[in-house]
Amino acid sequence: MAATIRRLEEAVVNRIAAGEVIQRPANAIKEMIENCLDAQSSSIHVTVKDGGLKLIQIQDNGTGIQKKDMEIVCERFTTSKLAKFEDLNNINTYGFRGEALASISHVAHVTIMSRTKDSKCAYKGCYNDGKLKESVKPCAGNLGTIISAEDLFYNVPTRRRTLKNIADEYSRIVDVVSRYAVHNSTVGFSLKKHGNPAADVKTPMSSNTVDNIRIIYGPSIAKELLAVKDEDPRLGMTLSGHITNANYSMKKGIFLLFINERLVECTQLHKALDSVYSTYLPKGCSPFLYLSLKIAPHNIDVNVHPTKYEVHFLHQEQVIERIQKAVEQCLLGCNSSRTFYTQTLIALPKSSQTNTSGQKETSGTEEEARTYGYNMVRTDYSEGKLDQYLQVQTQPSASTSAADKENTVPATASATDDRLATGTPAPKRQRKDMEERFPGNRYKVTLSSVLQLQRQSEKAVHEKLREIIREHTFVGCVNKSFSLIQHQTKLYLINNKNLTQELFYQIMLYQFGNFGMLKLSEKTSIQELALLALDLPECGWTPEDGDKVDIAKYACQFLISKAEMLHEYFSIEIDKDGNLCSLPLLLEGYIPELERIPLYLVRLVTEVEWDEEQRCFHDICKETSLFYALQKEILPVPSSQQSDEEELKWKNITEHVICPAMRTTLLPSLQRAEDATFLEIANLPNLYKVFERC
Repeated sequence: MAATIRRLEEAVVNRIAAGEVIQRPANAIKEMIENCLDAQSSSIHVTVKDGGLKLIQIQDNGTGIQKKDMEIVCERFTTSKLAKFEDLNNINTYGFRGEALASISHVAHVTIMSRTKDSKCAYKGCYNDGKLKESVKPCAGNLGTIISAEDLFYNVPTRRRTLKNIADEYSRIVDVVSRYAVHNSTVGFSLKKHGNPAADVKTPMSSNTVDNIRIIYGPSIAKELLAVKDEDPRLGMTLSGHITNANYSMKKGIFLLFINERLVECTQLHKALDSVYSTYLPKGCSPFLYLSLKIAPHNIDVNVHPTKYEVHFLHQEQVIERIQKAVEQCLLGCNSSRTFYTQTLIALPKSSQTNTSGQKETSGTEEEARTYGYNMVRTDYSEGKLDQYLQVQTQPSASTSAADKENTVPATASATDDRLATGTPAPKRQRKDMEERFPGNRYKVTLSSVLQLQRQSEKAVHEKLREIIREHTFVGCVNKSFSLIQHQTKLYLINNKNLTQELFYQIMLYQFGNFGMLKLSEKTSIQELALLALDLPECGWTPEDGDKVDIAKYACQFLISKAEMLHEYFSIEIDKDGNLCSLPLLLEGYIPELERIPLYLVRLVTEVEWDEEQRCFHDICKETSLFYALQKEILPVPSSQQSDEEELKWKNITEHVICPAMRTTLLPSLQRAEDATFLEIANLPNLYKVFERC
């Protein structure tokens, strides 16, 4: 008997269609990012939980959705970009079918909050199966749209079971956001996991393509990029992009292809470009490719795939051949010279073998026990120098009162700015396992959040780097950013900023609540300092953020509300009138660059997660360590205007204050072995080999 043909229910039809458009969380995020870009957003923030299955939230500062459109925004085939079928021939937007939000609402619980430029308030609506659950309600909100999708595929259990690997889903989301961030370099992107204060992908607004590639994919790719451009009016195509030269290769290549601003895949083009690179790269290696192809809208069909990952266009073979020739022309000449980069591995010290009696085994001959010249250490880190007893002397500030002068900061921590007047030595901890690093009598910190942060710092120690820091001999300063140190037979270039930032972060943790105070001789208005910070390019202020005066007032009032906690735990004193009175004394003999105070105070307001204790303490310690870190001036002084005395002063501080503190206190993290903080630039045995050839 023949089966009966029946009409499916609308809910079943919509759910099947949604499964084609939204195959996994990364597809949903791709669709929502494209909606944000269509809304002319300049900043897009994505937050996900459990790989996007539990929560996807995307926030933009675009044009928003009008209140009258909120009722139908999640219905199928509702769009503002298409009016009739013929419009597909000249489509210039990402979306056009009106299926993205509808599909998401059929497989997740969707909440939309949006505010347009003309609206006095935002409006919020909750959606299920493309329909509003209840009427749209007014609420407070910023310009733009926030879309939240919770419990993705809650009603499609089969699909939900196939997406078990949360880490894999999150890596796909990172890949999608990274690709759009590279292509849309003028838009600021950020992606983070829910509850994690640090973003896994973060690019600034008004950046450029090369900088975003450097931020996302690393400097090793960015420094090997070649710009490729081509145009063919006959085919109606324009090509631009960046590709790596013959010096760079990887096992698994990266291919970013955008056609008419749309992220797509093209297998034929990928194979054609692989054949070009096969001449230049070793077998099994692939390049990094970012290509943006623009084709006349009437020559391309974008409506050929449910997720829009594929497009068809006229003269496809000729266009691919033209791109292939453009890339090959760009690579010509690269094979004439090659640069080979070597990575120096930090060898772990060999453990001495012992026999059963507990005595060290020695070689059978004197020749084997002999120390050759190329293994001799020229200097001993334990030997002192005369100049370490000569401290830089500074005169007390002219503005210091008589009472203040009685309690002046010692010469090793004397003021380098006339605003700094007095200092109080910091007491010490009692914690037994830290006695060698922080000796003396201190009261014990019992806050579990601080103890947990201390344990995290101790677990992440790189033992070989710790040995290098503990036993190094200071050679000299290259500049404020870099110094040279020797360890045994090797010479290292170290990054001062990275190491001092980590040093002060650990001091903040282990001397928590027990800091000395650096008194300012004159109280300074936090509101005025915030206004100065907002004028700095590092602050990233834009007109869309609001009036500077209002932001400065808010920052001042916010810090006043946190003044008691900041004073008790961090020795940051703020009076009831909103004046900054003191800073913490982290290291005797070292004063931070006071010109960074405005930016530091603003970052305390914007970059600290104040609602959760452990994150709050971590963020405050992180921002304070960044403020205290040894780095270039925020307003660079021309070398012609920098006196010899000033240069000698910071060099002495680096050698006789910072380096001894790092030697006794710093626990270098594993990250410092990977981010070029330590660069081996000379090795005595290798130098002997070079001279032996001469």
